[in-house]
Amino acid sequence: MIKFILKSFVACAIIALLGYFWHWVWFFGIIIIPIVILGIMDLAQTKHSIIHNFPVIGRMRWWAEWLRPKVYQYFIESDTDGAPFNRLSRNVIYQRAKKVNDTTPFGTQLDVYQTGYEWLNHSIAPTPFEKVNHNPRIVVGGPDCKQRYEASIFNVSAMSYGSLSKNAIMALNGGAKIGGFAHNTGEGGLSPYHLEPGGDVIWQIGTGYFSTRNADGSFSYEAFEERAKLPNVKMIEIKLSQGAKPGHGGILPASKVTDEIAKIRLVEKGKDVLSPPYHTAFSTPLELVGFIKKLRDLSDGKPVGFKLCIGQKSQFISICKAMVKTNILPDFITVDGGEGGTGAAPLEFSNSVGMPLRDALAFVYDTLNGFGIKKHIKIIASGKVHTGFDLVKNISLGADMCNGARAMMLSLGCIQALECNTNTCPTGVATQNPKLYNGLNVDDKKVRVANYHHETIKAAVELMAAAGIDHPERLHRSHIYRRVSANQIQTYAEMYPYLLKGSLLEAPFPNGWELSVMESNEETFDSAIKYA
Repeated sequence: MIKFILKSFVACAIIALLGYFWHWVWFFGIIIIPIVILGIMDLAQTKHSIIHNFPVIGRMRWWAEWLRPKVYQYFIESDTDGAPFNRLSRNVIYQRAKKVNDTTPFGTQLDVYQTGYEWLNHSIAPTPFEKVNHNPRIVVGGPDCKQRYEASIFNVSAMSYGSLSKNAIMALNGGAKIGGFAHNTGEGGLSPYHLEPGGDVIWQIGTGYFSTRNADGSFSYEAFEERAKLPNVKMIEIKLSQGAKPGHGGILPASKVTDEIAKIRLVEKGKDVLSPPYHTAFSTPLELVGFIKKLRDLSDGKPVGFKLCIGQKSQFISICKAMVKTNILPDFITVDGGEGGTGAAPLEFSNSVGMPLRDALAFVYDTLNGFGIKKHIKIIASGKVHTGFDLVKNISLGADMCNGARAMMLSLGCIQALECNTNTCPTGVATQNPKLYNGLNVDDKKVRVANYHHETIKAAVELMAAAGIDHPERLHRSHIYRRVSANQIQTYAEMYPYLLKGSLLEAPFPNGWELSVMESNEETFDSAIKYA
């Protein structure tokens, strides 16, 4: 260090002396040459994609971060019920990804008297941290499943190759391999970049049937069987709808449809790829459960489930009636909240369609329990899951495990430039431009993804230990409190009272459920009640 300072002093002295006689030396020696050297250093490094892709100029991002609070930066958003709430900042996710200390000084940085504030009901006799399972796992697989999967309680949510770059996909899957958690492919199909790193894969099949479709866009059982038996594929998820745009098909702009993506998805290059808003392989609840059984058989008994954002309650009840009638059960159900994110969706769909996650989770759990089938089906929560407290809250409501998307992208280095749908993502995460995604170093970023997952699980486990709980299965709704008005507090159990097991199998039905149950019919998604 001393030698470096001495050399710098000597260099400055020489430049100053030359500048005394030749003024142009000042301009080139003090301004141009250092900028060129800094640009070369930025291009040579591979740790930070933003300054690799944008030498020198990209450093303005780090200066902006330096001006922000060093550890926590909270920002207020509007919850779907109008109550403001706080979210963990990008800065904290970055620090967990880098394994930098994420503690904060002073005290609570939230207004604890504000409507919507939530907290954990801790125990006066907490469980010692060393006695808690530091890596809790959940076994997914019902009575008909032959290859049950032992899953982490936190996994990578659905993000397609095409929406994300191949480097981003490989970093996410590589992180899943390191950390022992699962990576959902998204509806864009099963690509080589999901398989190459060797991480566990949840293969999502959307309405476009990408990578498992015939020339006319219909579902190909032959292509499915071939890919479903791959050892990396641990579970299969049928996407009925997603929280960011429920009832609306997926969108991949033509600028992102490269030759490779067109080949993987089995679509035409140079055109927008628009998924249909509904499936063609089935059209009724009974056909849906039959489709689940067929996929499970073709995959040699791997766990098969479906993902949906709750809309009309009677339609989900219809699916449950079909399960009871046929005794064909999915191995898991992914509940996507209306607050879920996407790279591209109409504004009205993002903001105004779909049931929020908290309400949807309670409804799905209670419906399954009301029909007496919950014990065979695992529930996965998806929708703005960032922190250990998010995991604890969702599990207490009825989830068995959670998926996260945007937080995993932030751990990759996403700066929320909001250019996901333009193919110009500056960090190389959501683009198919090789000049941009080549700046995302897979070897470095996969470690950050694994770090973020590890630290978030650790935070959740520490919270459970504080409540005297040694495993997520012991969490319940009475553990979480919420301020519902200036002078009223309720637990989740009071907000969402549990439904008795089997209470939806025959009349009289619980109060508030009568109309939804009467409207439901396992033979159709249409209402069973004819209105005049």
